[in-house]
Amino acid sequence: MPISTAPYKRTYKHTKTRGNEGTVRCGKCGRLVPKWKTFVTYQGFRINDPTLRKQIDKKMLHLFSRKIRVCPKCARFYHIVDKSKSIKKSHMFK
Repeated sequence: MPISTAPYKRTYKHTKTRGNEGTVRCGKCGRLVPKWKTFVTYQGFRINDPTLRKQIDKKMLHLFSRKIRVCPKCARFYHIVDKSKSIKKSHMFK
């Protein structure tokens, strides 16, 4: 009698192989969270006033933005994600 096999093939969705998933620190609270659970936001400085932008020389101004990974709890608190949904808001700049 042959050994029965499962009717499906097991896949590892968050990692390529079985084992520990990569963890990341939350950019807001510092909690260790699996990387696949985090939400990516960009934090930085931006000048929105067009007259100011024309007056300031681009060589003298350094506008930086950095990528921050946020845990689901902080993403709800800081309104990065709608409550009870995992849909990102589109008002974030890229």
